[in-house]
Amino acid sequence: MHIVIMGCGRVGAALAQTLEQQGHTVAVIDQDPTAFRRLGAGFGGRRVTGVGFDQDTLREAGIEEAGAFAAVSSGDNSNIIAARVAREMYGIENVAARIYDPRRAEVYQRLGIPTVATVSWTADQMLRRLLPSGAEPLWRDPSGGVQLAEVHTSAAWIGHKISKLQEETGVRVAFLTRLGEAVLPTSQTVLQEGDLVHVMMHTDEVEKVEAVFAQGPEEAGH
Repeated sequence: MHIVIMGCGRVGAALAQTLEQQGHTVAVIDQDPTAFRRLGAGFGGRRVTGVGFDQDTLREAGIEEAGAFAAVSSGDNSNIIAARVAREMYGIENVAARIYDPRRAEVYQRLGIPTVATVSWTADQMLRRLLPSGAEPLWRDPSGGVQLAEVHTSAAWIGHKISKLQEETGVRVAFLTRLGEAVLPTSQTVLQEGDLVHVMMHTDEVEKVEAVFAQGPEEAGH
């Protein structure tokens, strides 16, 4: 996957290096060309000097072939503008924006942009939103047979009850993260856009669960 990162501070540089090590191609945008020193001489991706929501800059960074976009500059407004441009103008599905003010994060998530408040930020959380395929274990029981994981869910499930997801896979949806808040689902809870789904499941069934969650309900039913 090609991934564009806006901001080459410590967070942006760490993300870029990690993603490149995982085999992805990466372009990093920053207004300050000296910031690219953080990437190190071994970084093979693109270094693009410019503003992260400028269309010419984004195109130079390869936004048109990108599968994900991360906005991790030092400015909340710049991050959210750039994330919206990536999502709305270029159709990038996997977008995440770092927000310093957690009170504003809820507002931005209502715009359909997953946000990570700095106070609770970890590289692992940001990577999950950029690379949604694959369940990331949050907890395992001592035997390793059961795990709690965040599982990427296809947009085709939006508007369907969580109970249908459970019926199709036999797993237990432990909780949702919705607008930055944890939600314990009931039998009537409906999946909404932006929800992160956390699932309790048997470790040996992870691939099956991922496949069903990645499909729409009609495909899963066949």
